[in-house]
Amino acid sequence: MNATAKSWTRLREDAAARRARARRAAASSLDPSAGSRLENAGKLVSADRVVQLLEAILEPGDRVVIEGDNQKQADLLAAALCRVDPRKVHDLHMVQPVLSLPEHLEVFEKGIARRVDFSYCGVLGKRMAEDLLADKLEIGAIHTYLELYGRLFTDLTPRVALVAATAADPSGNLYTGGNTEDTPVLVEATHFHEGIVVAQVNDLVAQGALPRVDIPGDWVDFVVQSPEPYHIEPLFTRDPAKIGDRQVLIAMLALKGIYARYGVRSLNHGVGFNTAAVELLLPTYGEELGLKGTACRYWALNPHPTLIPAIESGFVESVHCFGGEPGMQAYVEARPDVFFVGPEGALRSNRALAQIVGHCAVDMFVGATLQIDPDGNSSTATAGHIAGFGGAPNLGCDAPGRRHASAAWRRVGAEDGMREAANGAMPRGRKLVVQLGPTVSDKGYPLFVERLDAWDLAERCRLALPPVMIYGEDLTHIVTEEGVAHLHRCRSLEERRAAIRAVAGDTAVGRSAKPAETVALRARGVVERPLDLGIEPARATRALLAAQSMHDLVEWSGGLYEPPARFRDR
Repeated sequence: MNATAKSWTRLREDAAARRARARRAAASSLDPSAGSRLENAGKLVSADRVVQLLEAILEPGDRVVIEGDNQKQADLLAAALCRVDPRKVHDLHMVQPVLSLPEHLEVFEKGIARRVDFSYCGVLGKRMAEDLLADKLEIGAIHTYLELYGRLFTDLTPRVALVAATAADPSGNLYTGGNTEDTPVLVEATHFHEGIVVAQVNDLVAQGALPRVDIPGDWVDFVVQSPEPYHIEPLFTRDPAKIGDRQVLIAMLALKGIYARYGVRSLNHGVGFNTAAVELLLPTYGEELGLKGTACRYWALNPHPTLIPAIESGFVESVHCFGGEPGMQAYVEARPDVFFVGPEGALRSNRALAQIVGHCAVDMFVGATLQIDPDGNSSTATAGHIAGFGGAPNLGCDAPGRRHASAAWRRVGAEDGMREAANGAMPRGRKLVVQLGPTVSDKGYPLFVERLDAWDLAERCRLALPPVMIYGEDLTHIVTEEGVAHLHRCRSLEERRAAIRAVAGDTAVGRSAKPAETVALRARGVVERPLDLGIEPARATRALLAAQSMHDLVEWSGGLYEPPARFRDR
């Protein structure tokens, strides 16, 4: 054969050259106090040389992943990336789970980065849409978390990873503490395909002084001690004082109409006041319904402060966490029977694994959304605002590969009104996917709309598809103050539309409900009003909440919970 000689180690050689450049650029910054092993490896870079480090390891067009997590942010590295010389570093392809810091978009506005693949944008959604329309950036795709993690190992493998950790030792071993989140999957995808990993850390400690090793030092190329601890957002903290009577009613309907009826043992709650109300009703109304020991035992969940009363009341056996939550560290450490913690006591969270748990191993997802259309499709995208998806589409869908059976899963599958038409006589279970929310928000925005804003956003921002969070075919229940719609029991798409109209209240969708249809659906148990469930709306008041303030949560925790400053009772 006359095969042309080919190098199979180009990536390795390229990475070695970049490391050599970086060590020369950062040579004057090595800190002798950090220990000889880290010095000799050339891993430690002082914070005032991070820009030079990035200019040495980055090349135009590189694919870069940065944390950018749901809560934890590699903020020092994000700020430094905004300060590199765009003549040296430009047209980067950013891959990141979450964009939440202003710097995450500044890199595009300065010409340093050009393309982005991401999962969630949240507070920067409006600015991202404006930048997209101004041709300051290109969107590759908007992903779920699991999709994005998967593509890190296929066609979006990073050349450089910029991550955050709590501490490092002289060998470069990383301790990620309670907020491990996305770090392992980002580092592994990069390191094991000859990429370069840079970690910012809050602290440098002596060899052997790390509480545990979460990322081995030989997976990490450079370590930067940040002058300030990395930014972390208390994303899942909700003040019980802001839960209203209407949310209490919706939570009661969900608990009796779904949680108790199906005996749901394993579940995930999305973020928001609606699910917080459910958590705070477990020790009161849930106890009355006999749920302790039979339901709500196994959770895939961040350590929600509003779950403390249910834990203390004996409802919860275990919680596996996507990430940590500020102020919950001492409480988690004191409850190792409930949370997944290391021998040193700190939470071990992992967003990728928790997403797998939520997709494949729980019987119910309960969340909220901004808009639901007549077919049950839901979206958090609104006109001019690109929010992204996060993990909800993975958590809020039936896993077709699931093969283990549970009582709740089997029962929902048996009730599926369209199952036989799709699968014949073959039995199959189904996951509960529930959306909670008032028909009209406190600010006057209708939950139910005739056409999702996602359509207009897709057209305006040239997206391949309307950004739908959960498709109507995956949804089994909608719960509003009007009642419970058991959508999985519907025998046709038109019947599902009628059930949605029946609980849509005073909205354009709800006003088109036909009374005769609703009566027929109630007779079959497809739609249940509060009185059908034996719930008197007048009873639904804040008095039923196990905790009615942040102070109450602290009391329930025995003083272990320390609310972030902005949540402390005045």
